[in-house]
Amino acid sequence: MKRPKLKKASKRLSCAKRFKIQKKVREHNRKLRKEAKKKGVGRGKSKKDIGVPNSAPFKEEVLREAEQRKQELEALKEQNKIVKQQERAEKRKKEKGAASAGDEPASKKAKKVAKAKEARAEIVKKKSTKHFKCRELNKVIEESDVIVEVLDARDPLGCRCPQLEETVLKHEGKKKLLFILNKIDLVPKDNVEKWLRYLEAECPTFLFKASMQLQDRTVQKRKQSGVNVVLDHSRAASSFGRDSFLQTLTDLANKKDPETMLKVGVVGFPNVGKGSIINSVKEARVCHVGVQRGLTRCTQEVHITKRLKMIDSPGTVAAPSNPGATMALRSLQVEEEEESPLEAVRTLLKQCSQQHIMLQYNVPDYKNSLEFLTTFAKKRSFLQKGGVPDTQLAAVKFLSDWTGPKLSYHSRVPERQGLPSYLTDAIVTELRSDVNMEVVRKGNENVLKSVRFPNQATSISFNSRGPTAGLLNVNELPTETATTPEEEDKTKDMSINTEKPEVETPVSTMVTQIQETTKKKKAKPAKKVQFVPADIDLTSAQHNNDDAYDFNTDFV
Repeated sequence: MKRPKLKKASKRLSCAKRFKIQKKVREHNRKLRKEAKKKGVGRGKSKKDIGVPNSAPFKEEVLREAEQRKQELEALKEQNKIVKQQERAEKRKKEKGAASAGDEPASKKAKKVAKAKEARAEIVKKKSTKHFKCRELNKVIEESDVIVEVLDARDPLGCRCPQLEETVLKHEGKKKLLFILNKIDLVPKDNVEKWLRYLEAECPTFLFKASMQLQDRTVQKRKQSGVNVVLDHSRAASSFGRDSFLQTLTDLANKKDPETMLKVGVVGFPNVGKGSIINSVKEARVCHVGVQRGLTRCTQEVHITKRLKMIDSPGTVAAPSNPGATMALRSLQVEEEEESPLEAVRTLLKQCSQQHIMLQYNVPDYKNSLEFLTTFAKKRSFLQKGGVPDTQLAAVKFLSDWTGPKLSYHSRVPERQGLPSYLTDAIVTELRSDVNMEVVRKGNENVLKSVRFPNQATSISFNSRGPTAGLLNVNELPTETATTPEEEDKTKDMSINTEKPEVETPVSTMVTQIQETTKKKKAKPAKKVQFVPADIDLTSAQHNNDDAYDFNTDFV
């Protein structure tokens, strides 16, 4: 009985009940013993077999028969065991077969998914080739009525491709060419005004600042359907220059036949902001954009209005004849794995002012790129095992700052030396003929008033190397041959053997001496010593040839 204020009932019994239970148990056990006695079970211990006595006749024959019978019983027992094992194995096979028959659709789905992934990977690999990009770019130029070349405001001259502009202007269809100076919020205001005057003398130019926080239509509808809608008025969420650019395109579309649609092709080098401009004009995230270079691999058509359509294109392929500083600034060779990030950083640092780099990244004075990357890695905590600075990761981060929308730098405007060879005064007037230049001028003035520009002192300045040569003809591209892993290993071995160090450091000489001594001693061939070079800053050893001790090497 469960008493109140107790969680469980008590196990205590009354004495009468306990004695009654014990009595019933005794009677039950007595009954079981009585039945066993009647059956003759458990009447004592079984006696031990004494075997065949010695006095028995034919004792050996009896023992031989008993042993033979014992062996037959064991063989029969073993045979029965094998038969049972075979039956179990057949049963398992039947169960597995039934299970696989029941799971056939799932396995087929998995195979289909794997095949789809492989096909998708092959398509992505095919679309990332230079030949495919050139074909897509030529297709955009053929289909478009107006070509918009997007220029990065930090290096507008380096983002121009003379080959592309010449093919557009000399095309039989008489296509229009427009310039968009994007990312103006990363350049000082005076520099933007100078570049605007420089580019307007050749082609109608629009100042633009794309939006960075656009979302899909479905996300916008969900937010609008909510009761408490918070509007984002930040500078990153707003775009500038959209109104004048869209009005110019609509005016050009209205001058065409009412049944035809104006097609606007957006071209330019990788990571200049082609997709961001289309998203800002559409006011929705319709193109895939990001800091990573080369995200757009094929053309994409976006309908802006009933009379206007914009076409996104892959990045222009740069010619290998360009100077190293131009290729490093856009990280074109690093993207194609033709150059290491360390070499690209070295070429970039040569073009920039050292004081501007020191102020921007808050690093002390450095002698070369390796020392800069070492201090930069320590500052950002890019460390390997053992606390060694990871210069490779620091170089990748430095390049992403230069190609992405984070770093503020600007190129100096060169002195004008006349129009390019493919441009004449007649072509310039023809380009401005159908465009309302007053609307363009007022729109650029409003953009200059509303955008927040960085300070001249906080921006890194460098000298531009001129336009970047591009490849539009597929026949000019080098043939891409697939190499086997064995051939790659051979080429790596050849490159390792042909490489020669430019400067011999004390550590390298010590390593060579130790390796020579280990080659002479071959007492224990099982143990092999391998020396792995570490990323250590040895600039002091390279610059100081005298025997004076440099305390800066230990106290960084």
